[in-house]
Amino acid sequence: MKGQRQNSSAVRLGEGAVIDLGVVLGYPPAQGDDHLLIIGPSARIRSGTVIYGGSCIGCNLETGHNVVIREQNLVGDNLRIWSNSTIDYGCRIGNNVKIHHNVYITQFTTIEDDAFLGPGVILANDLHPGCPDAAECMRGPLIKRGAQIGINVCVLPRVTIGEYALIGAGSVVTEDIPPGAVAYGNPAQVRGRIEDLVCTNGLRDKPYSHLIERLKDVYTLR
Repeated sequence: MKGQRQNSSAVRLGEGAVIDLGVVLGYPPAQGDDHLLIIGPSARIRSGTVIYGGSCIGCNLETGHNVVIREQNLVGDNLRIWSNSTIDYGCRIGNNVKIHHNVYITQFTTIEDDAFLGPGVILANDLHPGCPDAAECMRGPLIKRGAQIGINVCVLPRVTIGEYALIGAGSVVTEDIPPGAVAYGNPAQVRGRIEDLVCTNGLRDKPYSHLIERLKDVYTLR
């Protein structure tokens, strides 16, 4: 293990971590009184990454370069977050989540297990920027289990993207998207279902055939 730690925050690091030079763990948080940073076993943290005190992160964390993870975040196992991406404070992120390059996860966002956010995705949390009461109603999106968010998508505050939904590149998502939907455009509109998509490269019949049974379970629960 190599890297740097800020003395003002305690860091509890699991076994087997590989940490580059130029990493800062336990950077002093601006929010809350808890300065303890917990990172589970087998982390791989690359140079330029800054992780604030006051968050709890599961095992097998892997970062690219210049990643920022703020305080008051609860993160599950197997997070992959690539270069120049930021998780702001107060977020809840599940297991097996993949966050690509240049992604901004705004405060008070929830991302459930197995979700994917492509390069350049931006999540927003402020319904009325500049309003004196803006902080009172700030809330980021809810990205449900297995949702796939394409490159350069913007998701507006308080929007829910349903389980295993697919959002096309460059979309602006202004309203809730139901489970299993394919949506794209500005504003994003539902254009179909993932079970109806066909693999254009001929590698398999349907690219999301492995999710059809899972979607049936989602519909049953509802």
